[in-house]
Amino acid sequence: MRSPSDHHAYPTHWEADVVLRDGGTAQIRPITTDDAQRLVSFYERVSDESKYYRFFAPYPRLSDRDVHRFTHHDYVDRVGLAAIVGDEFIATVRYDRIDGRGMPAAAPADEAEVAFLVQDAHQGRGVASALLEHIAAVARERGIRRFAAEVLPANNKMIKVFTDAGYTQKRSFEDGVVRLEFDLEPTDRSLAVMRAREQRAEARSVQRLLAPGSVAVIGTSRAPGGVGRTVLRNLLDGGFTGRVHAVNHAFPDDMTRLEPEGVPAHRSLRAIEEPVDLAVVAVPAERVPAVVAECGDHGVQGLVVLSAGYAESGGEGRDRQRDLVRQARSYGMRVIGPNAFGVINTADGVRLNASLSPQLPNPGRLGLFTQSGAIGIALLSGLNRRGAGLASLAGIAGISTFVSAGNRADVSGNDLLQYWYDDPLTDVVLMYLESIGNPRKFTRLARRTAAVKPVVVVKGARHTGSAPTGHAVPTTRIPDATVSDLLRQAGVIRVDTVTELADTGVLLASQPLPAGPRVAILGNSESLGLITYDACLTEELRPLPPRDLTTDATPDDFRRALAEALTDDTCDAVIVTAIPWVGDGSAQALAAAVREAAQTPGPGPAKPVAVVHLEIQELAQALAGTGAEPAPGTRRIPAYPAAERAVRALAEAVRYARWREEAAEPGRVPEYDDIDEAGAAADIQVLLAPADGHGGDGTGDGPGGDVTGGGTVEGTGPGVAVGTGEATSGGAFDGAGPGVELSAADTQRLLARYGVSVLPALPAPDPDAAVRAAERLGFPVALKPTAPHLRHRADLGGVRLELGSETELRRAYAELTDYLGRPEELGLVVQRMAPRGVDTVVRAAIDPAAGAVLSFGLAGAPSELLGDTAHGLVPVTGRDAAELIRSIRTAPLLFGWRGSKPVDTVALEELLLRVSRLVDDHPEMVAVDLEPVVVAQHGLSVLGASARLAPPPPRTDLGPRHMPAY
Repeated sequence: MRSPSDHHAYPTHWEADVVLRDGGTAQIRPITTDDAQRLVSFYERVSDESKYYRFFAPYPRLSDRDVHRFTHHDYVDRVGLAAIVGDEFIATVRYDRIDGRGMPAAAPADEAEVAFLVQDAHQGRGVASALLEHIAAVARERGIRRFAAEVLPANNKMIKVFTDAGYTQKRSFEDGVVRLEFDLEPTDRSLAVMRAREQRAEARSVQRLLAPGSVAVIGTSRAPGGVGRTVLRNLLDGGFTGRVHAVNHAFPDDMTRLEPEGVPAHRSLRAIEEPVDLAVVAVPAERVPAVVAECGDHGVQGLVVLSAGYAESGGEGRDRQRDLVRQARSYGMRVIGPNAFGVINTADGVRLNASLSPQLPNPGRLGLFTQSGAIGIALLSGLNRRGAGLASLAGIAGISTFVSAGNRADVSGNDLLQYWYDDPLTDVVLMYLESIGNPRKFTRLARRTAAVKPVVVVKGARHTGSAPTGHAVPTTRIPDATVSDLLRQAGVIRVDTVTELADTGVLLASQPLPAGPRVAILGNSESLGLITYDACLTEELRPLPPRDLTTDATPDDFRRALAEALTDDTCDAVIVTAIPWVGDGSAQALAAAVREAAQTPGPGPAKPVAVVHLEIQELAQALAGTGAEPAPGTRRIPAYPAAERAVRALAEAVRYARWREEAAEPGRVPEYDDIDEAGAAADIQVLLAPADGHGGDGTGDGPGGDVTGGGTVEGTGPGVAVGTGEATSGGAFDGAGPGVELSAADTQRLLARYGVSVLPALPAPDPDAAVRAAERLGFPVALKPTAPHLRHRADLGGVRLELGSETELRRAYAELTDYLGRPEELGLVVQRMAPRGVDTVVRAAIDPAAGAVLSFGLAGAPSELLGDTAHGLVPVTGRDAAELIRSIRTAPLLFGWRGSKPVDTVALEELLLRVSRLVDDHPEMVAVDLEPVVVAQHGLSVLGASARLAPPPPRTDLGPRHMPAY
């Protein structure tokens, strides 16, 4: 039990697990009074040279006064952090707040002196860099804005830690000491440095798991069968190039080898006299803690835990799973699993099959990650059947590496994205996901990876709204449609089925990216050509008229036709269709002809080729490389048993190629001179102040508040709009949760700070007030209710439009109150008519896991009934805003559908960008709802607005590196 130092509470939220440069892990936490002996032991293991660099003089041991000083902190002006592996300190860092003269100080002094000490055996692992990130975040939290450090000129390693961090800094030299001063505000460069270090460390941690020099299978049974013995057999049959050990505490004392495998047998990991890099754990869950402790003491680098009985089994198992991760990390180990299927690496120098797969897949360019063992088995089996080449030659559907993570308590898809990003043996990433534990990080990593290689994802558990029981992940309110949009924005290719995952992956791994959507179709069946043509239209490709070679076509006819298509500058891709022919003919000959034509270089860029065949399985095998070994460098062609499958895969490649081309020149978040960021911040601070639980004028009793302005009116058709409502449009999420619902006046004031004006609506509690409001606003006006049950319900007849006179207004008032209820029940308001246009809705909301999301759609049925809403992560760029508007299915209504006048989409894009800026600049804006926004031929009118404020959720993506907490 840790004791707090002095009188300040122990800051538990500063604890974190981190991945170090070499792929190992360490825990970072505040130093407490209980750490005195740990500190003394740590200091004794530090070399005299390192002590000299720390204290600028020989300092062989710590005095009692030193130990007290370094373990007693107030966690405000004096803070110490330690990096820990096992139960031992490997490094420490501390800061002391100082004033302008360098003397100890308290707030509001905003500078601190910082100093590090790293045990020599752990120098070069990136420990100091990780500690700097964390101590800087702590300092910022405590109001410190600048660090100062004095370093001896010979201490090049520590100088490099500071200078490489990316902060804005000043360097001076005085009295034989280098003085470094640097601001702690994150910069673009410091974030880039942090993320580059994160990528290298996490990629290295995965590499240690996938390329071990030695493997111990713990839980290998003496009798054939069983999980452990099966994995051992698979390791040997796959040709693993490293050393293999069988471990089981039930082995007889005199047993030294396991037969017939002939591998060394041990009762305990301690009996192995050489290092073990990877341990495959296949023992009952209750025995796993003892095994993990043995592995940690032996220096094992990583664990693959196949054992079940963890979070998938309920609350007790969930606690057991958390304990497993904590224990493994305390020893610096990473964990795949528990309840995992295993890992595979087909590289020639490794040939690792530490899984339950009965055979090592053929090597290839596909990296595969699954959160389900069953799906992993199906994918491996299907890919192997589909295009397995000769043992000496990579097949069209070959695998580079495979990880089936089970409950993914530690290693997740994010870690694999970090590894595959710069893995030279992987060209395409395939992922089956049932939950996304850190959506914000996932989309960031996926975007970066997709910029260099395709990432194809199938998302399971789409409609249940919950993760599988074994996955301990943060909750998210984002609907599946929103997830799809966010993945698309990140360049991820999302498909619906495991079959489509394989179809798309095979095409991307074997074919060049298409330059455009134009598709040539040729084959020996007119009907199959027409089916392919229709499928292309369905996928929004641009097919050329099919070329029918007739059923008499020979392989040479196919070769000539394909060669012509590939040199035709009016097409970007070619689909070859084939049916069984009558008479002489060979699938091998046809495959050779297709490959020869595809191999012949043309005048322009290479074009993808896919084959659709009906009942010619030999053709698919021949195209993939099965059978007689083709010449080195021969291009493999993917074959599909249905036109729809080939076209869908090609369409995904076309969309991905377009995204990648656009991503090469990213858009820009524009600056607007009229934005008052400081004024908005001041308003938000006042509104969130805990005065009476409400903001502003204290009327915050829901959207619209005192109904003196926006938040009360929405459009019901060309030219008008009526009352705000709940943010529940299809595919969106409303950011509902604790916070302050702003009144209409407060909402308008905040929006105005960002150049967004809301058309005012005035309350009309009686007919005379309605007339006065209309005279103030100017006729013609609209009269409408704001009662919650009538918002967005123009179909109930509660809206009166184009009221051009007092007589019309009084008559409408009487009709509404007679028909719908008393004025106080309706909350009637009067609003000036807006120019005619298209009613749209703009929303932004913050999800704790994914961050801020901007949504756009047409108001009413398109978004609410059909879910036709587009979403993007904030901040959006100018290109993102344009894409949001154009990506909804009803977008043609904005661009002059059926002879109507196009509306002002430029003004609409600017509105999206301003709302994005507002939410990005002020994360306290947890929900903003503009509905409707009437977009006219020239300009637009925001007729309704509501907003919610709350203390901002933590931005884990901007803080120091850390692993998910357990």
